[in-house]
Amino acid sequence: MRVSSFYPVIMTDQVEISSTYYQNYFNFEVVYEADWYTSLKRVSNSLTYELAILNATHTTIPEEYRKSVQGIILNFEVVDVDIIYDRLITELKLPLIQELRDEEFGQRHFITEDPNGILIDVITVIPPSAEETKLYKQQIWNEE
Repeated sequence: MRVSSFYPVIMTDQVEISSTYYQNYFNFEVVYEADWYTSLKRVSNSLTYELAILNATHTTIPEEYRKSVQGIILNFEVVDVDIIYDRLITELKLPLIQELRDEEFGQRHFITEDPNGILIDVITVIPPSAEETKLYKQQIWNEE
């Protein structure tokens, strides 16, 4: 299979509010905007990230599946999580669900949430503990 794009679609009853949230706090730009659907993209270092927001009751969705999203976490891996924490939590006062902390498995991160209750995990990859290092099949962290 040759994939040309892959992105999450958030099903919600708050299309406009959700779209504005991701534009304001995570620098996404609108590609397509209707009252029932918004397609967003973010270009960073020649990589394109996509996200869509869909009205959960729209007719393109089979009726038995027309419900708002739940049980998902969106991870944003960034170069310096401390800077993003200061901006989003300290300055802009987004809700803090989990305080900034280091994890043995190789993450420094904090968790906030979007208007739909979707958890947003903002992460910087750090070297894991010696024990956790053994579990990795590839090295994804920088030795600094």
